[in-house]
Amino acid sequence: PHIIEHLEAGGLAAVSENGYVTICKGSWKIRVDKITTIPLTFSGKATFNIQNILPAVLAVYLRGFKIEDIRSALESFIPSPATTPGRMNLFQFKNFQVLVDYAHNSAGLEQLSKFVEKMDGSPKVGVIAGVGDRRDEDIVELGRVAARTFDEVVIRQDKNLRGRSSKDIIELLMKGINDVIPAKKTKIIPSETEAIEYVIHHGEKGSFITICSDVVPDVLDMIMSYKEQEDGVGVM
Repeated sequence: PHIIEHLEAGGLAAVSENGYVTICKGSWKIRVDKITTIPLTFSGKATFNIQNILPAVLAVYLRGFKIEDIRSALESFIPSPATTPGRMNLFQFKNFQVLVDYAHNSAGLEQLSKFVEKMDGSPKVGVIAGVGDRRDEDIVELGRVAARTFDEVVIRQDKNLRGRSSKDIIELLMKGINDVIPAKKTKIIPSETEAIEYVIHHGEKGSFITICSDVVPDVLDMIMSYKEQEDGVGVM
């Protein structure tokens, strides 16, 4: 309703309409690009990235960029460890997929879970951690979201616990998990490195592994090293 009112008042808006990123003004519309052809949307599955794209498209359009240039930029920007480190970095291994993202609160994980649910792969495994300087209920809610999203949850710890003990954070996360599914398969591995080693080494064929990372560069280096080993890069 607010967008319609804005357009009726003569304003400009960028919207997702009928599968396209579209710029509107009054009854006038111009389709910028098909959503599924924009790499950042992961074939339209990453709805939160569609939401991020819309204001960016409107901003550059208002700055005078041509539609074809905007379209070219959208289609040529590939999410990867180099371009978007720690944000939706997806790795395809032979037997499973690994997604690395810096989702560190319940709202972020909730958005990420919508993407995970749309991805092929089973079981869904998630590596999560609570943030110590958040409210108790926020950490509990993170556990609830994780329980709803993943078939197996691995709880790790950030390097900086931000004023809480590891025991307190784990107990709050477990409370959230148990609120949803008391029998949820859960493993506690405080070290981020060891947690990643665990999910990679125990990755089942066809599984989808989500790693909510803390030290992003180290995590990406680790995952890429595993990928290179699997691909035989540097092996004589």
